[in-house]
Amino acid sequence: EYLVPTPSAAGERREIRVVGAWTLGRVSELELSLGKYAWPDGDLLLDGSALELLDTAGAWLLFRTLRTLEGAGRKVELLGLKPEFAALMEMITARGAEASVAQPPRLSRLERLGRNFAAHLEQTAGMLAFIGEAAVAGWRLLRQPSRMRLRPVLHNIQSAGVEALPIVGLLSFLIGVVVSYQGASQLARYGASIFVADLVGLSMLREMGPLLTAIIVAGRSGSAFTAQIGTMKVTEEVDAMRTIGIPPMELLVLPKILALSIALPLLTVYADILGVFGGMVMAKTQLGINFHDFLDRFDKAVSLAAFMVGIGKSLAFSLIVALVGCFQGFRVGGSADSVGSQTTVSVVQAIFLVIVMDAVFSVIFSWLKI
Repeated sequence: EYLVPTPSAAGERREIRVVGAWTLGRVSELELSLGKYAWPDGDLLLDGSALELLDTAGAWLLFRTLRTLEGAGRKVELLGLKPEFAALMEMITARGAEASVAQPPRLSRLERLGRNFAAHLEQTAGMLAFIGEAAVAGWRLLRQPSRMRLRPVLHNIQSAGVEALPIVGLLSFLIGVVVSYQGASQLARYGASIFVADLVGLSMLREMGPLLTAIIVAGRSGSAFTAQIGTMKVTEEVDAMRTIGIPPMELLVLPKILALSIALPLLTVYADILGVFGGMVMAKTQLGINFHDFLDRFDKAVSLAAFMVGIGKSLAFSLIVALVGCFQGFRVGGSADSVGSQTTVSVVQAIFLVIVMDAVFSVIFSWLKI
């Protein structure tokens, strides 16, 4: 027992002796004992003269106990402590008072709006500076190709491209099935079933294939880029690289950009094939259009320009995903919690910018009549 009640006369304050060793090694026992202890009613006097040992952990538990009792409306007094224990309790009490008084100021809506706008403006400026730094590093690499490290590039192609084939193929096939299924019921009403090849081909090659692949890669590989670089920042590996003269931009960022610029267009071609195949399967099932007729109409409806538009989009999307993922990784602070929050921000920003860029491309291609 760490608390021993002392007999007292009726109407007097109840006296409880604090005994034993209140130290870090016995925190679990202290927590259990305090949780089970039946505190008497009324005001209390805690006698610490029999306290044998007290460290910071024990003093904090004792301070928390006093605050809890005072919060219940009781008057509690702690007396009889040894001088060194009393000094420790005074320090803990002062720190605890500061922690309880220090509260974040309440901000008005206008001030919160201004702070959020300033934060987004600062992040945008940082992103532009990061893009410029990556461009300078890329130009320097073009002038000195021997500085390129092929092993990180091949590793990122493996992780961001080859390992993404199953999920990209499955979702593209299902999207092709859905587009063909939704279009088949409408086209059949007008006797234009064969035009399902136009619908599936143009939608997959120009829009759905590049966009779907970029979103999958942003959620899968862009987040991995952020988590990897962020973890290296937390463990100070990035600082160690700078110390020994290795530019993090050349080792961590440029290989990822180059790898994703190769992998994403190839994944888009793969997604186009699987999506069109899914549309062919559904067209045969729903409309009775065999593969030969579907491909014959597909060849007439879809031009090479439509295919190249999708590939061009995928290249732009790869730059967005890689740059956002690496940039948010370098913004990670000094804690593991920051890695998770910046990874979430990376995925959201990458997907948002990919969709915005797709909309911009649509306007530009419509204006150019492509």
